[in-house]
Amino acid sequence: MLEFIIKLHPEIAIKSKSVRKRQTLLVEQNLRTLLKHLPHKVKVTGYFDHLTVTSQYETSAWRQELITRLKCIPGIVAFAQMQTRQFTDLADLFQQVAAVYQSQIINKSFCVRVRRQGEHEFSSLDAERYIGGGLNQLVNSARVQLKQPDLEIKLEIKQQQFLLVTESFSGMGGLPIPSQSDALSLISGGFDSAVASYLMIRKGLRTHYLFFNLGGAAHENGVREIAFYLWKTYAASHRVKFVSVDFAPVVADILEHVPTGLMGVVLKRLMMQVASAMAEKLGISAVVTGESIGQVASQTLANLAVIDQASPSLVLRPLIYHDKQDIVDLARQIGVAELAGSMPEYCGVISQNPTVNAILSEVITAEAQLDPRRINQAIEQAKILDIRTVEYQAEQQAGVIATEAILPANAIVLDIRSHDEVDARPLQLQQHQVLTIPFYRLATAFAQLDQQQQYYCYCERGVMSRLQALLLQEMGFNNVAVYRP
Repeated sequence: MLEFIIKLHPEIAIKSKSVRKRQTLLVEQNLRTLLKHLPHKVKVTGYFDHLTVTSQYETSAWRQELITRLKCIPGIVAFAQMQTRQFTDLADLFQQVAAVYQSQIINKSFCVRVRRQGEHEFSSLDAERYIGGGLNQLVNSARVQLKQPDLEIKLEIKQQQFLLVTESFSGMGGLPIPSQSDALSLISGGFDSAVASYLMIRKGLRTHYLFFNLGGAAHENGVREIAFYLWKTYAASHRVKFVSVDFAPVVADILEHVPTGLMGVVLKRLMMQVASAMAEKLGISAVVTGESIGQVASQTLANLAVIDQASPSLVLRPLIYHDKQDIVDLARQIGVAELAGSMPEYCGVISQNPTVNAILSEVITAEAQLDPRRINQAIEQAKILDIRTVEYQAEQQAGVIATEAILPANAIVLDIRSHDEVDARPLQLQQHQVLTIPFYRLATAFAQLDQQQQYYCYCERGVMSRLQALLLQEMGFNNVAVYRP
């Protein structure tokens, strides 16, 4: 049997009793929602200060699948795999613990914590001293340290059984969705907006996505992939919206009528106007951006203050003090760095000498030269999609892309899943070559492949494979299709 004990984020533990109970219940409900669609039955049990996840089915692939899922659920700061074992006496108990922890305490400080229920010839303190002393003698480089040790060995003894932690894992932390309401995140496909969206998810906000399209279908497909990845990986317990706004006509108006130094600030203000209108339409009170102080000319304090004047909505900027390298590092950690790095830059307006100290009255005068009908049209014609329908939308847009269940003899399959998914459920085809190229690398790696061959993209649900095939066709590659067994 597989058994995991779930530790909740410390911010949940310090809440009042009623708030802690509610947020613990949210984590429990989200776990059940995310795990019920897996191929094997999983039981989630809630307690006062922790949760447990158990499954009667036990294979290495299934274990890895559960670990991957548990690492990406907001509200879980850490979890550990447990084993229920039998023991005869204290010496037997020590030998079993030593077999697991001997290699883990080399050159580390440690302590043993025991909780005991039932009738035994020893107390909890006796067990801690016996096991801790034995491990200390067994490993010369280890040392017992009762306060803030490198490793804490926890045992729970019930009658002649005990629970042993065999391996510990870090979760993503944060607060459970949707403990902090909803937000509409402006997502462009770059590092900043993706990381900002992730941080809002981690903070317990049900995060919807708003995309301003400046580069046509290829741009939208790429951004939709990032939004879908963030949702599927970290927030799939709740449905969210993906909103696409055609902003090219507005940009054209800015280029024609706005002084060059004010173009960037005006563009951001108009985006904030539309974002606030869409947020109000969806019943959302906060807008999220990936802006960071001083990163570009439009992100000075003076310019941000002018930009904020255009939005009646609360504007959240989770990256406001982050350096660019910090943002890129976090993007790499959450799995979007290479996909964001492969996105082309779609700069709506590029000023030769952008102002870093915009004056509100001058900006308003410049905006008065623009046609307000274009903003109204952008709002009215915005596409609002349930992000779960990305699969359906991909099918509609990718009608020209062949989908094959039976591959021709010379076909090469591109497994575009993430490495964790590949490790958990390897694709094994006896008659065909399989190349593993994660979807976030495919746009750049495909050009290096032999273009005389025919390739078939594969992922489990077929969503990413269709979007990637469509993107490759937009880039001019016609030797790509989809494998859907």
